[in-house]
Amino acid sequence: MKVSEVARLVGVTPDTVRYYASIRLLVPAIDPDNGYRRFKDTDVHRLRFVLRAKRLGFHLDEIAEILGVADRGRTPCPMVREIVQRRIVETRERVAEMQALQARLELALSLWAEMPNGEPDGHATCALIDATSVALLACHERPYAT
Repeated sequence: MKVSEVARLVGVTPDTVRYYASIRLLVPAIDPDNGYRRFKDTDVHRLRFVLRAKRLGFHLDEIAEILGVADRGRTPCPMVREIVQRRIVETRERVAEMQALQARLELALSLWAEMPNGEPDGHATCALIDATSVALLACHERPYAT
């Protein structure tokens, strides 16, 4: 199969297929007559696996490692479980950070409801932010998103 055929079958762009081949997640055969990449059904299956893993939040380097373990005939499942456990912790932390940001934004908006707009005067850029930063800092442990 050609790049465009694989892309159409899987529902990605040809550039996506080419990129995954360039970073060796896919290893198509090379046609000796014209140098074109030729993909097999196993490449389509592998690409679908890559896309499923990406949807689960795996990074491309992790997917490459998983595929490498499987290519050597060993099960990558213990590694996959470990990565997912780690990713759950990371995701919970990001969700908590986003919830704290949401609370800061809502507090800021409520504090600004009755405040007039201010003009920059060389000392203040935005009266709203300048007036509420102390209140926001006092209300939340992590005032800034990282």
